[in-house]
Amino acid sequence: MNNQDSIMIEKETTDKIEMKTKKGLGEMWPEPIIRVQSLAESNLTTVPDRFIKPPSQRANETIIVDYPLEADAMNIPVIDLSSILSGNQEDKKRMSEACREFGFFQVINHGVRPELMDAAREAWRRFFHLPAEAKEAYSNSPSTYEGYGSRLGVEEGALLDWNDYYFLNFLPLVLKDLNKWPSLPSNIREVTEEYGEELVKLGERLMRIFSSNLGVKEEQLQEAFGVEGFGACMRVNYYPKCPRPELALGLSPHSDPGGITILLPDNHVAGLQVRHGDTWITVNALPNAFVVNLGDQMQILSNSIYKSSEHRVIVNSQKERMSLAFFYNPKSDIPIQPLQQLVSATNPPLYPPMSFDEYRLFIRTQGPRGKTYVESHVSLVNG
Repeated sequence: MNNQDSIMIEKETTDKIEMKTKKGLGEMWPEPIIRVQSLAESNLTTVPDRFIKPPSQRANETIIVDYPLEADAMNIPVIDLSSILSGNQEDKKRMSEACREFGFFQVINHGVRPELMDAAREAWRRFFHLPAEAKEAYSNSPSTYEGYGSRLGVEEGALLDWNDYYFLNFLPLVLKDLNKWPSLPSNIREVTEEYGEELVKLGERLMRIFSSNLGVKEEQLQEAFGVEGFGACMRVNYYPKCPRPELALGLSPHSDPGGITILLPDNHVAGLQVRHGDTWITVNALPNAFVVNLGDQMQILSNSIYKSSEHRVIVNSQKERMSLAFFYNPKSDIPIQPLQQLVSATNPPLYPPMSFDEYRLFIRTQGPRGKTYVESHVSLVNG
């Protein structure tokens, strides 16, 4: 890349940030930030009103704290990636069915070293246990979302979720700013860098299989995402102990706005729940597995052949929980619409073209709102 290209990309990125600021994503949150971890450590006997969900949104089943769940517990599909890469068509078909029915699956034998997975978990766990002032140095803002945060959405007075997080960018490289990555613990940048590189490779492998299962060429989905300039970012979620877990949620129901989410769940504490019909399934994470879910952009590109499912996170009063969500996303300014090969006179496109940047602006302004946004665009096309 020459200097002129670099200047143009930087100007384009700046223009996008300025556009978001004009639409309401400025440098300041609408009200003082409440760090959930500090609330949890203040010996509260209940949760503040801002965190109490309406009865219709609360998790009303028994909250499971520790792995493993019962052997016969309902779970999302488990997919052996090495088997698919070795040519096992039956496992490839099972992945296709998981994408069409659940939009979620666990992947084992995925090629990422367990030692690296453990190191990433431990480095970020240590970060969240640093003194408050060390973390506050990386406080984020609505304009870029990057850094240490405690809320989604900029609506003043909105109900909040019981979590703190850290968000950072990997790709495109113009958005990667190591100054916004924490420097403590001392190995966190090195471990996170290697972890991100491995998950980008895993995302690329999954994209080829997803394309093939749709009956299009293996490169098709990646080309739709952008061969150059596609996005990769990570949100580390920290869910402190909650004194009244039946009143709150760690993360409200939502579908992810992007392409693929590769989640490294907590290896001790359950919390992720996936909506399947009218049932919320508590995911029983297997050792050294990733939980993969398809985002709204994959539902759009597949013209609803693939499904992006609602999910939420429950909390508990006995243990903290942490997860690392890695997002593999389209280039921010490419119009995303159903693949031409999947559209016909009898199967018209269900979604209008829209860039990922425009799409994700919704969740960054409104916060998690189920599948409101992707469903509203189906109705736009169909009148």
